[in-house]
Amino acid sequence: MTTATSALRLSVLDRSRIRQGQPPAQALRETVAFAQQTERFGYHRFWVSEHHGVPGVAGSAPTVLAAAVAAATSRIRVGTGGVMLPNHQPMIVAEQFGVLAALFPDRIDMGLGRSVAFTDGVRRALGREKDAADHFAEQLTELLGYFDTARSTHPEVHARPAEGLQVPAFVLATGAGADIAAEAGLPLVIGGLRGEKAMLTAIDRYRDRFRPSPQAAAPYVVVSGTVAVAETTAAAQDLLVSEAWSSAYARTHGEFPPLAPVAEILARELSPRERAAYQQALDGHIAGTPTQAAAALGALMRRTGADEFLVTTSTYDRTALLDSYRLLAQAVGLAQDLT
Repeated sequence: MTTATSALRLSVLDRSRIRQGQPPAQALRETVAFAQQTERFGYHRFWVSEHHGVPGVAGSAPTVLAAAVAAATSRIRVGTGGVMLPNHQPMIVAEQFGVLAALFPDRIDMGLGRSVAFTDGVRRALGREKDAADHFAEQLTELLGYFDTARSTHPEVHARPAEGLQVPAFVLATGAGADIAAEAGLPLVIGGLRGEKAMLTAIDRYRDRFRPSPQAAAPYVVVSGTVAVAETTAAAQDLLVSEAWSSAYARTHGEFPPLAPVAEILARELSPRERAAYQQALDGHIAGTPTQAAAALGALMRRTGADEFLVTTSTYDRTALLDSYRLLAQAVGLAQDLT
């Protein structure tokens, strides 16, 4: 089935979510296998994330994991969504991406975020303070200069093999991130399906303030969010349950747990506070049959004028997750018969 959204560019962000009862190593292996499947489905990029000290997430070293993904695939672009630049020295990040780009030419993306670790203990372990994000713009300038010596802020330092390589950089928008992306002339990655008005305002501001750069001659917007697809609307909505409960548990208990089975979550007796957080976490996503999801996604892309959509769906049932990505790819014309 192909819809009017057939020109849509779809990509994937996977956080290596741990499922209840499995070791983190299995989650990482599943990420690599997932990348191979989404390449077959026709997705444009496959990105991995950076989280530290989170019980439910195995993805803590995105450049290392990106190397494994790139080695296991052949066509799909591979990158990070993102490396949290305030946690690292820009030269080290440049060297890591330089190695990736040298090994996998024309396939590596450098997605960069400005978040810092959530807890004081992790921040201390990383040697960072809460205000580290305030220096993101300066760090970004320094990082880009290691690839393009004409823009270098440290011309006496050479980050090899990064120097002279063309590695596309993207800024993940949190807080002032959209303005920083515009001023740096970089593509913008922005989530916000739960707060679409704020997202649209940020996108408009990004386009208004965009300054062309060697990286991008014009604004480029990637919208990210959850899209759950199944043969029935009810089955698609079930795909949201595991991640919604993890989010609700984190908000009410202060810890983000592994993904639990849907039946187990639905059988739980929730406190009023847990119920409110859970219901809120279920909202603001696209979920439905292939036709419904494709129509909703197409309408969103028209409202935002985005160039690309980054799908970030997670659920306990890995088979159902793969089916969701396959059905979405077919619905928007990325792939044909992959049954």
